[in-house]
Amino acid sequence: MTAEQLLRNIEECRERMIDLASYSSMVDHQVVEASTELDKLINQYIYLTKKQ
Repeated sequence: MTAEQLLRNIEECRERMIDLASYSSMVDHQVVEASTELDKLINQYIYLTKKQ
């Protein structure tokens, strides 16, 4: 996966998490899952860009 793809995925996941949180609480299971996924994507992006 390229850095550009990761950035798109990060933005999509961030928007999904915000949307979910606006209709529920920050501790809702789906919000926590989206936040965890966002963390993983950000970590992948950092790892990928540090290697270059």
